[in-house]
Order: sequence, then structure tokens, then C-alpha cells
Amino acid sequence: MFDPMAELTGGAPQGAPAFGGGGGGGGRQYADEIHSVTIHARQRTFYIDLKQSGNGKFLKISEKSRGGRKTTIMFDSEDLDPIIAALQEMKTKL
Repeated sequence: MFDPMAELTGGAPQGAPAFGGGGGGGGRQYADEIHSVTIHARQRTFYIDLKQSGNGKFLKISEKSRGGRKTTIMFDSEDLDPIIAALQEMKTKL
């Protein structure tokens, strides 16, 4: 099963490189980026990344506020449909 915290805790999958190129100034990278979208909102920037590790595909959503604070959530790609459904439901309440 996919472990979304592996990327943050250094739990690289078996056989995965401990260090990788591509972003982050040469920092550790445990997953390959498949696709990325950036959304510039009022005082925040959102980054939506689809990544793949040895454990499977997952989504990573990060929010960076104007003050520089960054918050990230990650979830398995299998959970995308219920999350989209929940967001669509929320949109009907606006």
C-alpha cells in the first residue's frame, strides 16, 4: 500500500534513489513528478502535483501563503474521485 508520508520521513521505497534531480535545489526526492499545476489565488499559491513512487501514484497539494508558510496534504490517487465529489458538493453550497 502507498505510504504518503514516506516522501516526508525519508522512507524511500526499496530500490528508489535516495537523491534525485529535478527541483528543490538538489534536495531529497523519493517520487517522480508526473504532472504539476500551480494556482495563484488572492494571497496564496496552491501547487497540485501528481507523483509516482515505488508504492504507486499519489497526489500532493501544497499551499503557500503570502507570509511564506507552507502546508501540504498527500493522498493516494485511488482517493481522487471521492475528493472531487466532495469538492463538487461543497461548490453547490456556495
